[in-house]
Amino acid sequence: MVQVAAALLFAVAAGLGLTVILAMLKTNETAILSALLGEGAFPAEAAPQPGPASRVVTLRRSPERRDAPRPLRAEVRTQPQFSRAA
Repeated sequence: MVQVAAALLFAVAAGLGLTVILAMLKTNETAILSALLGEGAFPAEAAPQPGPASRVVTLRRSPERRDAPRPLRAEVRTQPQFSRAA
């Protein structure tokens, strides 16, 4: 009985997987098929072409950085601390 239930569950899962694959093919048929054929999803003519930039953007220089004054630290004395329980 358990084997029959497992077989039915496997058949339902396989059918659902096949349905998902067919739905993906229906919505993105051209992109998937062109990718499988090695052409890619987008034609090469529409892709951006490498080359020099048409316009160079120059960055403005920032003024020199002044360090903020740092607060003085109090000197910490190191003394052995004993607990009251000892």
